[in-house]
Amino acid sequence: MATDTLWLETRTAEPDLATTMARIGHHARTAAAALSLASAEAKVAALREAARAVRARGSEILAANASDLEEAESDGVSAAMRDRLALDPKRLEAIAAGLEAIAELPDPVGRVLAAWTRPNGLAIERVAVPLGVIGIIYESRPNVTADAGGLALKSGNAAILRGGSESFYSSRALVGALEEGLRGAGLPEAAIQLVPTRDRAAVGLMLGMSEYIDVIVPRGGRSLTERVQRESRMPVIAHLEGLCHTYVDGAADPAKARAIVLNAKMRRVSICGATETLLVDRKAAPHLPAILADLRAADCELRGDDETRAIDPAVLPAGEEDWRTEYLDAILSIAIVDGVGGAIAHVNRWGSHHTDAIVTEDQQAADRFLREVDSAIVLVNASTQFADGGEFGMGAEIGISTQRLPPRGPVGAEQLTTYKYLVRGNGQVRP
Repeated sequence: MATDTLWLETRTAEPDLATTMARIGHHARTAAAALSLASAEAKVAALREAARAVRARGSEILAANASDLEEAESDGVSAAMRDRLALDPKRLEAIAAGLEAIAELPDPVGRVLAAWTRPNGLAIERVAVPLGVIGIIYESRPNVTADAGGLALKSGNAAILRGGSESFYSSRALVGALEEGLRGAGLPEAAIQLVPTRDRAAVGLMLGMSEYIDVIVPRGGRSLTERVQRESRMPVIAHLEGLCHTYVDGAADPAKARAIVLNAKMRRVSICGATETLLVDRKAAPHLPAILADLRAADCELRGDDETRAIDPAVLPAGEEDWRTEYLDAILSIAIVDGVGGAIAHVNRWGSHHTDAIVTEDQQAADRFLREVDSAIVLVNASTQFADGGEFGMGAEIGISTQRLPPRGPVGAEQLTTYKYLVRGNGQVRP
């Protein structure tokens, strides 16, 4: 059933939201059973056709996005959040290219993860299989609609998408393109469905749909993730906030430090991989004025501890709240620390276990940072903005998992599978 048709029926024939959500769940469960058996070729064809449809429907999708942006501005949504929401031809092409990149990935379903033979002759294989139906609850960014739908399709899962109200029209238009891809490949359209309402009650209903949904993925702020973890009756793949750090070590190359810090903070301030706190070794303090000058030139607001403000009195004072804040804006908190040990202690205390980076030419310091920082992604001499499934070669991501249990880090198609054991015998009975 096409999304527009489902939307119309929801407004006219089925005013009861619980009934609508149950119907969506039933269709998803049926579609998941069919999709789990779909050939790799059919899934590739659907993704390529979806990419083609995104390009062909570009004007329609951008017009829908313009409606979202108009409403967001009238509702007083911040400029940084509007940037997360906004689409343009370049971003739309990136969405289409992302679907094509997912199509080209190896099929994650059916992989033999391990195989062995027991002394009694039983041949055992552990084989990757789809999770089933994935419920994805996310905020603002319409590209998540395509990424989540595409990755679910590649991994043989059905997806129920509940996008943020700010991106409602954009997401509907993008799901229309995904459905066109499914139709073109002869796969069930209900494999990717968008919850057809902005009513927040739909989230609560999704969290209780254990009959239909196997896994819930929240992608948004702390309040959304905490609510999902608290209320969900299904397992959760948690994407917590991106409170990311960049640490400039005393042995850092000054030119690398300037380039990395500026990119990590300012390339796109509204994404979860943007650095929110800059940590500077006391030995690297002489490099700080040049770093701060670069950031100021890019219109970044600077907040620092007492030692930072002693170096540059124009820096605003930072309080404890700044160390725990994901700004998603052109704001950076800065602290002077006592070497790599001080940086690790700060990151592990205040960070969200998302992505953290060290800039150094000291291999021992780099190794210690890699070993002791308790985050899903840890980088050496590279921007935190590389925290992205596409940059990891996954085509796209459904989110960055900050939990300790797998999957952890970028969640791509391979991470959206589980496994089962296939055991082949020739008449064995257990004594």
